[in-house]
Amino acid sequence: MLRRNFLPLLFQNLPNIRIDVTLVNLPFSVRDTRGQLVLNLTRDDIEVLEDGVPQIIKHFSQGGASTLSLGLIADVSGSQKDFLKDHRRDLRDFLKNVVQTRDRAFLVCFGNNLRLVSPLTGEMDQIATRLQQFQKADHYEGFPIVGPREYRISGTAFYDAIIHSTEEILAQADSGRRALVVFSDGEDNASARHLLDAIETAQRAGVVVFCVRYTELKNGRWNARNKYGRAVMERIAKETGGLDLDATDSNDLKAQFRQISQMLRASYDLGYSSSNTPDGSFRKIQLRAKRAGLIFRHKTGYFAREN
Repeated sequence: MLRRNFLPLLFQNLPNIRIDVTLVNLPFSVRDTRGQLVLNLTRDDIEVLEDGVPQIIKHFSQGGASTLSLGLIADVSGSQKDFLKDHRRDLRDFLKNVVQTRDRAFLVCFGNNLRLVSPLTGEMDQIATRLQQFQKADHYEGFPIVGPREYRISGTAFYDAIIHSTEEILAQADSGRRALVVFSDGEDNASARHLLDAIETAQRAGVVVFCVRYTELKNGRWNARNKYGRAVMERIAKETGGLDLDATDSNDLKAQFRQISQMLRASYDLGYSSSNTPDGSFRKIQLRAKRAGLIFRHKTGYFAREN
């Protein structure tokens, strides 16, 4: 029988063992040459490459069987004052046409600060009601701040809204499917962080971002800020595998919302173990089909941060 004081001697010369496992989650959707969603893919039908190197797929499933955790982010800054009723209408339509009974959603409103208007819930009627209450409120004490208490005199913290909604709420959700829907014009002048931070945060959390854009035009003409905001929303949607929708002149987004619903319900969840060592660099992801004529939509890559 070994005496207790001899036990440390048994282990002091053993080598340290370190196991690095980097699992990359990759939700994606597929369409054929006619634009129809493809619903019958299997693990054997595709190949995933990271920086051109084939990777080992660890899990593969259809996303339609998963619960969706959804973040709704509404811009209430000055440039959106003429669209507040549109926000309420379109948000209600979105919840009605996209969200299912097993799903959960939350609502964050932002101008120069970010406010949690409705926490993660399965009660969708509550979200629309809380948005109307927030828009009509004289003060916001009942709506907690999201993210750090940054000192901002005025402006629009668009990037911070995406970052902190993802990090503090959506990334903590239990379900495997995560998405953000942002109602805004994409213009930012008050965030502590920048566009690339917003994209990277969504990519790392496996969050698909859908942008619903309302742009205030002067005499029907686009100015430089309008064009900047449009480019921002287009890029965020593309880099995360989502869609950018123009709501400026539309009174009915039901068709576009159905498109989002189809992408979320008819998509796939894939996970692979990266063969690369995490070193902080950007890793480009490519999906390749073993049959011709398929078009993939997914995040373009991720930053391989060290743990």
